[in-house]
Amino acid sequence: RKGLVHFLVAFNVYDGTLLGGCLDKNDHDHFLWGLRQVERRYPKARRIHLIRDNGGSHIAHETHRYFARRPRLRVLYTPAHASWLNQAELLLRAFTAKYLARFDPESRQHLIEYLTLSGPEYNRRFAHPFEWSWTRRDLYAWAAKKGSEICSKTYATVH
Repeated sequence: RKGLVHFLVAFNVYDGTLLGGCLDKNDHDHFLWGLRQVERRYPKARRIHLIRDNGGSHIAHETHRYFARRPRLRVLYTPAHASWLNQAELLLRAFTAKYLARFDPESRQHLIEYLTLSGPEYNRRFAHPFEWSWTRRDLYAWAAKKGSEICSKTYATVH
């Protein structure tokens, strides 16, 4: 009712901070502007991993060309209906619960100003390093166990 705001978020797993920005549109031009902000924020990073869905701005030809010229940017796509795998989505859920759940903006501009001020406050109050609880070895062990269980159940069901 008061306007749509596209909020692009980058999540730093090393310190738990978010880098957020409001985009005027959800198209490749604005998305690439956001990516440039991330690159400027981390100029010395040898590699930046980007986990994305298959939104139109993410898969546009211009976006693909942009990534082709920047080998330090590594792109991973979440499977369809699996946003829970994306840590930035989990960060957005926490941010929404703390800052947006009971917020009723007076206008689109009010929401943009609120988001702009809330990101740094969120970082000061709540950001913490993301600690991985599973190692690659744990994942492989789980996949080996579950994979054989899933295959045997599927085989039993199908045949």
